[in-house]
Parts: sequence; structure tokens; C-alpha cells
Amino acid sequence: MKQLRPALTVFAMLSLVTGLAYPLAMTGLSQLLFPAEANGSLIVKDGKAMGSSLIGQNFSNPNYFWGRPSATSPMPYNAANSGGSNLGPTNPATLDAVKARIAALKAAGPVPEGPVPADLVQASSSGLDPEITPAAALYQVPRIAKVRNIPVEKIKELIDANTLGHQWGVLGQSRVNVLKLNLALDNYKAS
Repeated sequence: MKQLRPALTVFAMLSLVTGLAYPLAMTGLSQLLFPAEANGSLIVKDGKAMGSSLIGQNFSNPNYFWGRPSATSPMPYNAANSGGSNLGPTNPATLDAVKARIAALKAAGPVPEGPVPADLVQASSSGLDPEITPAAALYQVPRIAKVRNIPVEKIKELIDANTLGHQWGVLGQSRVNVLKLNLALDNYKAS
């Protein structure tokens, strides 16, 4: 009995500190210092959340830029099911999926000559990527210009305006957030 009371007291105190005080302090600090990130990095338009800048969305309408394919199933860009297909590049299922994605891109509208950018036909390891390379965005310009009846140069300007450079100036490659680019495309047409 002498050992039970101190053990229960330590258990209760640690439960309060680690289960209540610490999470509340971290939530408060994150809301104070990084409010956008703490709330899911949401992209808001007209007071309505359109999506997160961290998770891709399934755009298949020819009016919009298409993102990197998702490897999550059964629903694309399912954040609760993040992960790659774990199929190798020479696996017949992978090759069939890439061929189908190339065919879908070509069927959707005019495409430039030359190879299709890899990030338009190959899923990432997370299956959730919200960004594509500027080359992948430029590859889709002829289709969008034709469908939306917008000059090619205007669409290229939107891509340039929404292109992010290397992270911290040195890491990774230039990239374009597909949701933000599509919202800019809608805003351009509306204006």
C-alpha cells in the first residue's frame, strides 16, 4: 500500500502533464506561430476551403491542369491511405498504368511533340503530391488554351506566377501547386 499511493500520484501527474498540459501548450504555440500550417495549410477562396496545399486533388477535366497521378486506392489522393504501389518500373502493371495515362493525356487534347514529363504519368511514393514540375504544367498548355480559349502566353504567365523555386533556395526543384494554378486559371477567366 505504501508503494501504490506514490505510484498512482506519479501516474496521475504524468497523465496531466503529458496528456493534457503538453498537448494544449503545443496546440497553442502552433496556432500562435504557424496558424496556416497548424490548420492543414488550407487554400481558401471566398471563405470556402478548396483543399490543402499539401495534398493533391484529382483533376481530370480537360479545363484544368492535371496533377501527378495518385497511388492511393480505392480513392485517389486519400490522405488516410498514403503510400506507393510498391511496383517496380519494369512491372507490367506499372507499364500498363503509364501507357494508359499517356493515352489519356493525348486523348484529352493537343499535346506538344516530345516525351511526356514523368511526373504526369508516374505516381509518387506518397501518392499525394500536390505539385508538378513547370515542364509538366507547360506540357498541358496547348490543351487548356484550346478548351478555355485563352492565349497560350497568358497561361504561361500564370504558370510563371505560380512557380515556386528551390526550397530554401537550394533543395529540390522548381514546382507548381496544381490546385493554386487551377484557381488562378479560374480567376483569370472570371476577370
